[in-house]
Amino acid sequence: MVDQQQWRKRAAQVLPAAGFGNFDPSIFIKRGDGARVWDEDGKEYIDYLIGSGPMLIGHGHPEVLDTVRSQLGEGMTFFANNAAGVELAEEICAAVPCAEQVRYVTSGGEADMYAIRLARAFTGRSKLLKFEGGYHGMSAEAQMSLAPSRDVNFPQAVPDSAGIPQGVADEMIVSQFNDLELTASLMSEFGDQIAAIIVEPLQRVVPPEDGFLQGLRDLCDQHGALLIFDEIVTGFRFSYGGAQELYGVTPDLCSLGKIIGGGFPLAATVGRRDVMSHFDKAIVGAEGFLMQLGTLSGNPVAAVAGLKTMEILRRPGSYERLREIGYELQSIFSDPLREAGIPHQVVGDPTLFDIVFSEKPMRNYRHTRDADQQKNARFNAVLRENGIFKSPAKCYPCLALTDDDLAWTRQAVVKAVTAIA
Repeated sequence: MVDQQQWRKRAAQVLPAAGFGNFDPSIFIKRGDGARVWDEDGKEYIDYLIGSGPMLIGHGHPEVLDTVRSQLGEGMTFFANNAAGVELAEEICAAVPCAEQVRYVTSGGEADMYAIRLARAFTGRSKLLKFEGGYHGMSAEAQMSLAPSRDVNFPQAVPDSAGIPQGVADEMIVSQFNDLELTASLMSEFGDQIAAIIVEPLQRVVPPEDGFLQGLRDLCDQHGALLIFDEIVTGFRFSYGGAQELYGVTPDLCSLGKIIGGGFPLAATVGRRDVMSHFDKAIVGAEGFLMQLGTLSGNPVAAVAGLKTMEILRRPGSYERLREIGYELQSIFSDPLREAGIPHQVVGDPTLFDIVFSEKPMRNYRHTRDADQQKNARFNAVLRENGIFKSPAKCYPCLALTDDDLAWTRQAVVKAVTAIA
């Protein structure tokens, strides 16, 4: 039997930094079932990473597996239209307030990239306004001021990756999340050059303050820019219609991913019909046409998995149960810390949150960055040692969590609190 240590050695020979570039490369997950995963050494964990969000109903849901098996017998991919992809698009349009049409891609980063390109094609403008700390995939525009280690004056953009030309930075306007006054000032200065404002409605785990998202909507309308919601994470998690339904603000475009593929690679750019028409040369002509294609876009296996997952989420009580689990988890994490007198706060939404070791209100990226990161690292390391599998900066509840899973989590949290007290 090959153990994790051996896999690490093999990975180091063939993978840069010995990993896929995603999660901690020292751990190799072998299988998942419900809300639990097992590594190659057989260690069992309660899974609060859930594939970075897509497994909202848990690993290996029997109804999803049956649906996928049926499709596998019919074919895995065709590079052509398929009925399941059309049905999924119909369901997305019925559920998501801004969605009049859908264009499939394979990853959330692609969906964001095409949303940005659509905004430029539609408006004829080149600049983009994003928020410091906002994550929008791996495009050159998205890798600006994602996680800067040094503070610079707004609206200066700081590249987070090598290989990005200075010309990209010149097209980026960076503002501070939850600072509507600053954003309005930047729009007054650059508004006639800005194609779109792109924002995570919940930026990482930081919630929008009352009126902030509506303020962005108003600014875009005032200056003729488009509003893009990055709902890769929040779509079909916050509610069936996503964050835009929960917060009551409708963007012009949004990106979707994770849950709509039911655990398979599938994402989409969706939005207003007149903006989406730039994917149709017959409507906009050669000059306005935005080329997009992908070998696995609209893959039928991913489409049927997404359709079944969304059907399960539509069932009565699903979102109420998810929030009930989330609130209980927040207490499981927070109560022992409070009893131990450790300064902290729960930041986010019951469906997606984390513990931040700071008493300062969390309004933006700089606030979360300046929290006690050493304490956070130790806390999460002890959780991992005690069978809790989660991101260092997020906790993803899922519907598969049981009372036994929550009891296990409570015991692990108590041990982690003792370690940092």
